[in-house]
Amino acid sequence: MFATLPEYEIHAIRYARRDALRRDHFIGGDPHESPMPMDYFVWVITGPRGAFVLDLGFTEEMAKSRKREFLRCPIDSLKLVGVDAREVRDVIISHMHYDHVGNFHKFPNARFHLQAREMAYATGKYMRYPKPGHSYHVEDVVGMVRLNFQGKVEMHEGMVEVAPGITLHPAPGHADGLQVARVHTKRGWVVLASDATHYYEHFLTNKLFATAFHIGEMLDSYKIIKQLAPSVRHIIPGHDPHVMMEYEPPKPELRGAVVRLDVAPTGPEPSWPGQAGHEEADI
Repeated sequence: MFATLPEYEIHAIRYARRDALRRDHFIGGDPHESPMPMDYFVWVITGPRGAFVLDLGFTEEMAKSRKREFLRCPIDSLKLVGVDAREVRDVIISHMHYDHVGNFHKFPNARFHLQAREMAYATGKYMRYPKPGHSYHVEDVVGMVRLNFQGKVEMHEGMVEVAPGITLHPAPGHADGLQVARVHTKRGWVVLASDATHYYEHFLTNKLFATAFHIGEMLDSYKIIKQLAPSVRHIIPGHDPHVMMEYEPPKPELRGAVVRLDVAPTGPEPSWPGQAGHEEADI
């Protein structure tokens, strides 16, 4: 038993990226015809019970298939923050899209935490349609089903505490069973939002990401993550390159690859075209 909640360290590891335009990231497009690149992350939470890994990224083969720029293996890169995948006992899956669950096979001793609603969605009737099905890789989904038959999947129904100071909260919309992680750190509670909000701009302006299962729930989930966090700068979006600019690496040589999220950000606050005080360009 803990007399007080543990204070965890959190690292974000950037493993891939892709070039894109603003119109690619919003339902209805966007009038600002300017670049809006996307980063891909996995997150590592370390504390007295060892390491928890949130999301697993994709493989180099998947990067080639989906035309993403693969920077480094996200699982091999856990060693950059002192974690060996073979020793990880708990993996949190925010949702089962191809870029969040692709390396499950590299965690031989882990149990996998996801929402039961997400497993039902990923194996359910909507996967027959090209738009929702495209976000999933069938072999990853089947792999998680096999792990469930082996007793290695913990399917939660609603909010759950997976360890003192780490809670999971449903935040659907982008995917039907998406969940976010709330982690207690020395700077307070940090919300690892994953794809509940891809960019800061989405939840700060109530704009909708282009891939959505339920737009009403996506908007409600923006409220959820704001209620869970003490401030906007305690919310970590799932794909925003700005994260790498506002947080510092744990070591200078890891700049561009890893940043530490349990330490307060030192970089500029996020901004975007059309925001007050932001110069509009390339309109």
